[in-house]
Amino acid sequence: MQPVIERIDQNFDRFCRDLEELSRIPGISAEAVPSEALQQSAEAVRAQMEAVGLENARVLHLDGAHPYVYADWLHAEGRPTLLLYAHHDVQPVGRLERWHSPPFEPEIRDGRMYGRGVVDDKAGLVTHLAAIAAWLEVEGSLPCNVKFIVEGEEETGSDHLEAFLETHASALVADCILLTDTANLDTGLPSITTRLRGLVGADIRVRGLDHPLHSGMWGGPVPDPVMALVRILSRLVDDHGDVAIPGFCDDVRSPNPVERAQLEALPFDEEAFRRDAGLMPTSQIGGDPAASVYEKLWFRPALSINGLISVPVKGAANQLTDQAEARISVRLVPDQDPRRCLDLLVQELKRDPPLGVEVEVIPGAAAIWWSTEAQGPAFDAAARAMERGYGAPCTFIGCGGTIPFVTPFARVLGGVPAVLLGLEDPPCNAHGENESLHLGDWRKGMKAAAYLYRELDSALG
Repeated sequence: MQPVIERIDQNFDRFCRDLEELSRIPGISAEAVPSEALQQSAEAVRAQMEAVGLENARVLHLDGAHPYVYADWLHAEGRPTLLLYAHHDVQPVGRLERWHSPPFEPEIRDGRMYGRGVVDDKAGLVTHLAAIAAWLEVEGSLPCNVKFIVEGEEETGSDHLEAFLETHASALVADCILLTDTANLDTGLPSITTRLRGLVGADIRVRGLDHPLHSGMWGGPVPDPVMALVRILSRLVDDHGDVAIPGFCDDVRSPNPVERAQLEALPFDEEAFRRDAGLMPTSQIGGDPAASVYEKLWFRPALSINGLISVPVKGAANQLTDQAEARISVRLVPDQDPRRCLDLLVQELKRDPPLGVEVEVIPGAAAIWWSTEAQGPAFDAAARAMERGYGAPCTFIGCGGTIPFVTPFARVLGGVPAVLLGLEDPPCNAHGENESLHLGDWRKGMKAAAYLYRELDSALG
């Protein structure tokens, strides 16, 4: 085993170049973005899979979906089969002027690689390619069988994943699923995710006029659509920022005594939290003051305004605009029904429009939460591998984000253990400007993956 680990160190610079190659491709899967770059991204992933020794590497298409990539290595007769998952699509870059280096020109600074998609999720993909390459170069084989799926539309909700899994279900049979797209509790602290929040969302458009008006000639008696929208949005949360939609939190339960003890045992550094989040010196941590940050992130729903459109401040005239729009999303927690929560959100947005303005609500996403009990040989093996790779105890944590692919995997593939691993750390700023990957943790993650194949082979064989 040690020569395999040493090979990862010897080839680390090569793996960095592989990651840089993938991260130069602007494979954005967001709405209204052309998909040519995603096809290029899929072809690059296929080539890297083939280069490390995986077989049957090919780009797969499904009507209406961005391309998937598949490869396998199935020569460990009588041994367990692992199904690996990552995604090659990325988020839009956001405000380009906020990036310290071009988002699709990866750059290494102070031990971190910066670029869109480097940590979410192309490093997760290359982590497995690196571990597989090390095993095959040193031993000529893997300790277990592997099948590898790389998706092309995770960042837009994995809308076609369930259909893809059902189409290829017989070819994807496995003893354990390794999904590499989550986070560690902190830099240097390996973690396995056991719960995820769900997500509902909606767009709202408020119209009060059929054309803009001079604010001096008409302001006062004529309703202001922007002000009306602000009033509607403000009633969605309470003074602490917690969701205040009637009935929305009826099914939210507090952590049980075991869960609360686990939360309290986790390290938390408020100064580091504020720094990593970029809070202004006067900004307070939101949510119920009696709840810990981890409870707020993993056990409580959270509402966000993701987009707001009116008239740009620059160049704005003294006028009443005719309409205003916003996009709202709410993260859900276990036991909440996404469809019911979406209905309640839509009802609240439409309720009692200020001054009778016209309100149009367009329902959006409704993704289910996920949770699992971290028990059994697969989780024990994963924890041992993470501890060996990182040289630190492994923690079981929640994740405040939403990963819609987990539930379809569990359902279509018969409920086999799903182990969620990742490389994000608090400073990585995934989905934001200056997304980055901690290279030291990435090297440890590769070693953990190499150990993981051996540990899972022993545990499940």
